[in-house]
Amino acid sequence: MHDREEAVCALLVSRGALKDGDLARARRLHEEAPEGTLTALMARLGLVSERDLALAWSELLGAPLVSTREAPDLPPAEVDISPRFLKQQHVVPMRHGEDGLALIVSDPADPYPLDAVQLAAGKPVALCIGLRSEIDDLIERYYGQGRSAMGSIVENLDGAGATEEEDVEHLRDLASEAPVIRLVNLILQRAVEQRASDVHIEPFENRLKVRYRIDGVLHEVEAPPSSSTAAVISRVKIMAKLNIAERRLPQDGRIQLRVQGKELDLRVSTVPTAFGESVVMRILDRESVVFDFASLGFTEHFQQRFVDVLQRPHGILLVTGPTGSGKTTTLYTALSQINTPDVKIITVEDPVEYQLEGINQIQVKPQIGLDFAGALRSIMRQDPDVIMIGEMRDLETCRIAIQSALTGHLVLSTLHTNSAAGGVTRLLDMGVEDYLLGSTVNGILAQRLVRRLDPETAIPYEPSPEVIAEFELEKYTSERPIRLWKPGSSTANPTGYRGRRAIMEFLVMTDPLRRMIMQRADAGEIERTARAEGMRTMYEDGIAKAVAGVTTLEEVLRVTQEG
Repeated sequence: MHDREEAVCALLVSRGALKDGDLARARRLHEEAPEGTLTALMARLGLVSERDLALAWSELLGAPLVSTREAPDLPPAEVDISPRFLKQQHVVPMRHGEDGLALIVSDPADPYPLDAVQLAAGKPVALCIGLRSEIDDLIERYYGQGRSAMGSIVENLDGAGATEEEDVEHLRDLASEAPVIRLVNLILQRAVEQRASDVHIEPFENRLKVRYRIDGVLHEVEAPPSSSTAAVISRVKIMAKLNIAERRLPQDGRIQLRVQGKELDLRVSTVPTAFGESVVMRILDRESVVFDFASLGFTEHFQQRFVDVLQRPHGILLVTGPTGSGKTTTLYTALSQINTPDVKIITVEDPVEYQLEGINQIQVKPQIGLDFAGALRSIMRQDPDVIMIGEMRDLETCRIAIQSALTGHLVLSTLHTNSAAGGVTRLLDMGVEDYLLGSTVNGILAQRLVRRLDPETAIPYEPSPEVIAEFELEKYTSERPIRLWKPGSSTANPTGYRGRRAIMEFLVMTDPLRRMIMQRADAGEIERTARAEGMRTMYEDGIAKAVAGVTTLEEVLRVTQEG
């Protein structure tokens, strides 16, 4: 069994789910106190996530990964085994097929529980792999009072129903109690397990709602009772070093912590609502973010055009799209591409999302007068080659950016518009002079994010002739018959989607387009000219990715709202 554990550890390291240093640390600790298995110790210390560990065991042993959500309502009657034993070993028996039995195990490195259950049942038992937290929830459902892990913690809350009027010291004491700490940790742990990008904690009149944004879509999940609202929100505020006495004004903060073996940055925002403070935490996983054009969704041809514009010595390159469309990640990837020792790069951001090696990043602080325009005026004296501005929010910022581009700097920034051509008209509407705009802007990239199909479960199908005709699918592939894909489902990934990809359009400034800007042409005319010059629209890029099996036609229509 030791060999199997070593094989699982090697698999986790090769996938980047476990660091060599963390493995060495776990081995040292296991040698000092050799109780239990090495893999169980790693999971307990949070050096590796439950899901990564379960997937590795499942692959190594060829045993199915089972979600306890699919378990029958009742435990198998023929197995008479102590719930205490099941809780200690983190295993649970489950009816499997007509008369078969399965044992869901979180740590197959120890053969004892499987042997014990087989002996108690008097017949062979199939081994299945599960997540430890889900197994514990199912044991509670089968043999306890039906409580989940969160329900068990809530039972230990002592007077957590702090009201808005209660004094700050009492609130601080409540938020520092072990059950509240475990409750908040559980919310964050589950968010990481489910690959959430944001956690929303929202108080309402009679309940507290917790929602995770996964691949751009919000999902409601199990939440603590409304009586714990004040304690839970105060705990988050303490972690983010916010003022827990201030409940009338919005506050922003950051939390740095390690969850499930991952180093996380959480950007915390609180705003007062009718029933208390609403908290949103943006999860920034510094280890998993990859600044690579291909993984963002850039095709080879598209990437070449973008890099050509990026490597021009001066001018403005804009990335546009709504909030949450991946603009900042695209800019960070662009900066990583040109970040060499002979280039001085300074960024002005609100907030700084990821720290980039070798780049000077400035966080704006409006409360002390350090806004985008003020920071930009100062950094011009820092002798930069490349400047990245988090967002072009006002005319003053735009003017300084244009002045920087005219004096030989490359300026990267974002805008909130729906299309690349719309970026031009937005800047004109803000008051930027047309002749300056035409002479400084090199290119405008517009993008949206679509959910990416899980390649392991995606199901191909042949669309009807009406769909092929409506979306002109013949233009996008030479394969016959034409195929589209729809999401499949698996225990490990019930939605059928995994991650997101960008669909995009790139308007490169040319002389005909500059003449149109001087004539104050509208976005529709600019787009028609750009398409005549070879620009592929976001909608067309999305259809091409749907035909290639990256996403679904429905996803493309959802984010482009065309067709």
